[in-house]
Amino acid sequence: MTKKIRIIGIPLDLGQARRGVDMGPSALRYAELDTNLRALGHDVEDIGNIETPVRDTLPEAGGLSYLPSVVAACEQAYEFGRKAIADGCVPVFLGGDHSLSAGTVGGVTHDEPCGVLWIDAHGDCNTPETSPSGNLHGMPLAALLGHGADELVNVGRAGPKIDPSQVILIGIRDLDQQEKQFVRDSRMGVYTMHEIDERGIATIAKEALTRLSRFSRLHVSLDMDSMDPRPAPGVGTPVKGGFNYREAHLLMEIISRESHVGSIDVVEINPILDDRNQTSEVAVELVASLLGKSIL
Repeated sequence: MTKKIRIIGIPLDLGQARRGVDMGPSALRYAELDTNLRALGHDVEDIGNIETPVRDTLPEAGGLSYLPSVVAACEQAYEFGRKAIADGCVPVFLGGDHSLSAGTVGGVTHDEPCGVLWIDAHGDCNTPETSPSGNLHGMPLAALLGHGADELVNVGRAGPKIDPSQVILIGIRDLDQQEKQFVRDSRMGVYTMHEIDERGIATIAKEALTRLSRFSRLHVSLDMDSMDPRPAPGVGTPVKGGFNYREAHLLMEIISRESHVGSIDVVEINPILDDRNQTSEVAVELVASLLGKSIL
């Protein structure tokens, strides 16, 4: 089925201490994302990047001192996401660190709710009070649920953007101590790598999609550190024991077959840490699978 795809770059690198993720959108474009999606028959429009501040022009303190700049970028992401959905497009947001999702998810849920699959090694459910590092890329999901810094919670529109029952986390294997309690107490669906190892990714994927089947469309927030560092080394916060190449593709293929993918984030690619753009190439292949590419 032909889709109108709108590619939106968000070169945001303020959510964490390690430099380089601002080059993620360029690396994904270099890996020929648009060519791969056009080969599937989709109508693809790349509208370039939103404006984000150059990190070297900001105070060196980092962490929460970057909150106003991150919020400003997320406000733009919100509006681009809202407009893409209103225009009947599938926005594909190219990050950039995961803090940008405080804007993208809000934007694509502006007019109606959708299911959210958060595919990540981390929970991203910290707040300024619970985060050991103060890094904002560990806070977007909490903010979307209405917890944390008011400025981030209120991006685009006041208050929570999603309900915990809309969200399922997949691939989780590295949570901070207080974050664990947040996740346990929430009503989000959570599938850790331990459970995926025991039950298999196909079973988990189908079960997760059944739980979100009441929504007419799905937002997939794909953090590339959900994968094991061997097939995807170019990420800022790698965690051993993630998805292998085939598991990741099977997950995308099942999502594509059994749901309506309405919007996508691809985040946390750091070309400086990569090996010949390997991680971006894998990411492009995964997005292609998510948007309909199949073996036969």
